[in-house]
Amino acid sequence: MTWLITGGAGYIGAHVALTMAAAGERVVVLDDVSSGIPHRLPADIALVRGSVLDRELLDRTLAEHGVTGVVHLAARKQVGESVEKPLLYYRENVYGLTVLLEAVAAAGVRRFLFSSSAAVYGVPEAELIPEDTPCAPINPYGETKLAGEWLVRAAGRAHGFSTASLRYFNVAGAARPELADTGVFNIVPMFFDRITRGEAPRIFGADYPTPDGTCVRDYIHVADLADAHLSVARALTARDEQTDLTFNIGRGEGVSVRELAELVGEITGSALAPVIEPRRPGDAAKAVASSDLIAKELGWTAVRSVREMVASAWEGWLLRHPEAAGS
Repeated sequence: MTWLITGGAGYIGAHVALTMAAAGERVVVLDDVSSGIPHRLPADIALVRGSVLDRELLDRTLAEHGVTGVVHLAARKQVGESVEKPLLYYRENVYGLTVLLEAVAAAGVRRFLFSSSAAVYGVPEAELIPEDTPCAPINPYGETKLAGEWLVRAAGRAHGFSTASLRYFNVAGAARPELADTGVFNIVPMFFDRITRGEAPRIFGADYPTPDGTCVRDYIHVADLADAHLSVARALTARDEQTDLTFNIGRGEGVSVRELAELVGEITGSALAPVIEPRRPGDAAKAVASSDLIAKELGWTAVRSVREMVASAWEGWLLRHPEAAGS
């Protein structure tokens, strides 16, 4: 097998590429490097610079590298930006996926793994969210991921290739400091950024119907997420018949925002107490995955703790922000 990993120079993508390559899979990366960082990848992983919107480049890459499977991670992924720029998100995330699937079908590629999101669920009121929970996304980003699942599934059935959609919950941590998330869009780096600037971390809403009044979320270490991709890719490879899989990727354990803020303070040594801001529209009180299905079918479970996520993310943050060591 040779796997094309789109978005493979990104935060999650590089972890997936390195994990699969270390396990003996042949890997080639396609990334437009708009947010990806090429030096995350070693020299022995080929990097093709370009977009999934470029059909000619896709055809050439699939042929030249003998690609037999695709892991598609390249996408726009910021919820707020998707509300402001829905046309951009539908173009990049849905039309770009369409172009990629056309190339995959034409090349006779037989395995396709799609990076989806827990955003497809919207704000379900459930203690644990299984994969058969009705999907009702509340923003354009979530809509594009759900549309992507539909498109991947339909194309696989029509053209005879096996597919899988992985619904990630909240991703954090780093396998190595140099692979850490460089954006300040997710909650852990947002906390780090505030602390580094000498400002108190912000918690949006403390009046939810949860034990401490703050939102409860399921956090998954990016290295566990990468291991899940390897497990699913190998499951697709092992199955001769056309198949379609959908799995949640989480720990199945909830952590409140206040608990996370306290852990961040402990690991960073910050004495700044978080400040409470008004609720943000659309935030569910609780969103925790049921990951029983992938455990049952493939034997995969997350093994890294939230403490490991925060500690490894902080090491990566300090690598890029050494001034934060005295925060």
